[in-house]
Amino acid sequence: MKKRLLTICFIVFFALASTTGCSSDREDNLIPELPDTEDDGQLDYKTIGFYYDWYGNEEFDGAMQHWAHAIIPNPNGGSSLGSIPGTNGNIASNFYPELGAYSSRDPEIVKKHMEMFKKARIGVASISWWNEKTDAEAIKNLLVLNEAEKVGVKVCFHLEPYAGRNPESLRENIKKLIDTYGSHPAFFRVDGKPMFFIYDSYNIEPNEWAKLLSPDGALTIRNTPYDSYVIGLWLNDIKEQGQAIIDAHFDGFYTYFSSLGFNYGSTPTNWVTMQKWANDNNKIFIPSVGPGYIDTRVRPWNTLATRNRNDGKYYDVMYRKAIEANTPYISITSFNEWHEGSQIEPAIPQKNSAFTYLDYGGLAPDYYLTRTAYWVKEFRKK
Repeated sequence: MKKRLLTICFIVFFALASTTGCSSDREDNLIPELPDTEDDGQLDYKTIGFYYDWYGNEEFDGAMQHWAHAIIPNPNGGSSLGSIPGTNGNIASNFYPELGAYSSRDPEIVKKHMEMFKKARIGVASISWWNEKTDAEAIKNLLVLNEAEKVGVKVCFHLEPYAGRNPESLRENIKKLIDTYGSHPAFFRVDGKPMFFIYDSYNIEPNEWAKLLSPDGALTIRNTPYDSYVIGLWLNDIKEQGQAIIDAHFDGFYTYFSSLGFNYGSTPTNWVTMQKWANDNNKIFIPSVGPGYIDTRVRPWNTLATRNRNDGKYYDVMYRKAIEANTPYISITSFNEWHEGSQIEPAIPQKNSAFTYLDYGGLAPDYYLTRTAYWVKEFRKK
């Protein structure tokens, strides 16, 4: 399992010990369903969807990638639980994609995905990036950029906790990504500067980040052709996390997790306070909203993290809270993180001898795309 997914294993029992599926924010699920309205068709470049291009199948990749997956042992003690093969409809997800067990290298799939971004009015796709060094990975990045350009979507990068990640390697990463893709019409910029999200940024100490992000840091990108908006991950309360963001010289922060109440940052009732702190400290706050969370196919022991979609109302709660917080951007976790059941990509009913998959109930497979378009329109009004 990629380290991005493993991170939750070590946090979840502590972060969720007192935040079960009945957290106080759940009371907001009593709000009435909002009616769908016709959207204006405009993409919103302050709405960012986290996009995963790590899927592979036998036709395009010679093997099932990520649809096949080891079942992760309980970090509190547990033996190997075997694996999910990814073949014959038996995939490592609690939901089943309408497009099937696709390959992220399939041009038709990427084309359809970017059309879905457009349908949802999500203006920016943030690609999960693992410091890949193969031609195949570079081809995938360019494929996303090319298809995104055709529908008006922009692309940025979500830098993951790959082995050996440190300020030195990150400076080279940022330089490489800008040099390689920065001239592409679909490359996302804000006021001329790229934007990078840093997952698990807290694994590097603030004084180390300052070498890269402080104007007088030894490795600084500031006032160079590689200056960028660098967005760190916020977990804990303001007293602890705020000072770390300041000391690291991050331009802003995001919350990522779509399991409501997973930590301080992913608790929407805290977002107004966090936005005020961002205003006071000249930082960009990008809360992350999601439709739900379930990862028990790959972590059978992790039921405390499960958040039921509640026929779409869960998504409404998080999105409404983000808009009410008056944040300048909103991110969506996720477009297609199927392992964690946080996807807004269309899913369909499916079952086989190995598993009966969840679906969106009485909602259409594309409900979360059209619902996102509705919320994007509401966000744009503010």
